[in-house]
Amino acid sequence: MLRVEGLRVVLGEVVVLDGLDLEVAEGEIVVLLGPSGCGKSTLLRTIVGLERPSGGRVVWSGEDLTSTAPHQRDFGLVFQDHALFPHMNVASNVAFGLRVAGLAVAGREARVAEVLDLVGLEGFGGRSVDTLSGGEAQRVALARSLAPGPRLLMLDEPLGSLDRVLRDRLVEDLGVLLGGIGQASIYVTHDHDEAFALADRIAIMGEGRIRRIGTVAEVWSDPVSSYVARCLGHENLVELDRSGGCALGRLGDGPGTVLLRPGQVVLSQGPDGIEATVVGSLFRSDRFSLRVAVGDMEVLIPAAEAVPNGSGVRLSVGPDAVIPLTV
Repeated sequence: MLRVEGLRVVLGEVVVLDGLDLEVAEGEIVVLLGPSGCGKSTLLRTIVGLERPSGGRVVWSGEDLTSTAPHQRDFGLVFQDHALFPHMNVASNVAFGLRVAGLAVAGREARVAEVLDLVGLEGFGGRSVDTLSGGEAQRVALARSLAPGPRLLMLDEPLGSLDRVLRDRLVEDLGVLLGGIGQASIYVTHDHDEAFALADRIAIMGEGRIRRIGTVAEVWSDPVSSYVARCLGHENLVELDRSGGCALGRLGDGPGTVLLRPGQVVLSQGPDGIEATVVGSLFRSDRFSLRVAVGDMEVLIPAAEAVPNGSGVRLSVGPDAVIPLTV
C-alpha cells in the first residue's frame, strides 16, 4: 500500500536519504534498523510530510502524496518522547486528532474508550498525564495515534527512553496489538532484539539507503554484508588472508570477510580440533557463551557452563559454518 520511490533528502549539505526505495504491504510491520544518523527518522518524517524530499516520491495505493500536506495523508506518527499535551488529561490527549477531524462528541468519547481499552488503559481517561509512568505515557501516545484510524502508523524509537524490562514487555504487547488489528506500520529502532520481536520484514539502513531487507530469518541467515551483520548483532566476523585462511584454517578462496554461523563453531568432544584458549565466559538470557582466542583472533562459541579464563579447549568448525560477506 505504501511505496517509496527513489527518495532523496538533503539537509544543508548533507545527503541524508540517497535514492531510497521501500514498500509496505497492507497489515505489514516493517522495522527499520540501523545506527543513529543513518536516516531512519528522516525517512519517517518525509513519509508523513514533515520533510520535503529533493527527489523521489511517496505513493499510497497508487496516489502520489509527495506534495500532500501532512494532515491530509492519514498517517500516524508516535515519537520516543510521547509528546503528550501536559494541560490535557488522557482522554483529551487521545481525542485530539478526532476533535480536529470534526468527529461529534459522542463519537469521540466512544472511540477514546475503545482505543484506551485496546492499549490496556481502560479507565485511564480522567488521569492527568503527569501521573503516568513511562510505559503508560507511551501507551497513551500510541492510543492517540491509533484513534483516527491511520492508514499507516509510524513509530520512531517509541520505547527508547524506557528501561530494558519494561521495553521487553511493551514490545511484546505492541507486536500482539499491531498484528491483531492488521495495522500497516513502520517501526524505527537501533535495537536488534526489538526488531526481531516485531518485524514481518526488517530493513537495515545505512548511508541513506536500505542495505538489506527481508524476513528476520532471511536477513539473519544471510546478511550479505559485514555492515548488515554487525547491525544485526552477529559476533563472529572473520578476516581472511590472501589464501582464504585464518587461525581456524582455510575458510574461503581468497581475502575478504566471512561470518561464522552461530552454533557452527563449537567445543570439540574428541582429541582432535583446533587449539584455543578461553578468555571470557558470558551468560546471556538462558545460555552461556565462551570467548576464546585462536591465534591472533577471538570467536564467541556456545557452552553448557562457564569455563575458567586461561583454560585450553579445542574447537571444531561445522561444514556449513561460513557465510561470505561483502564490505
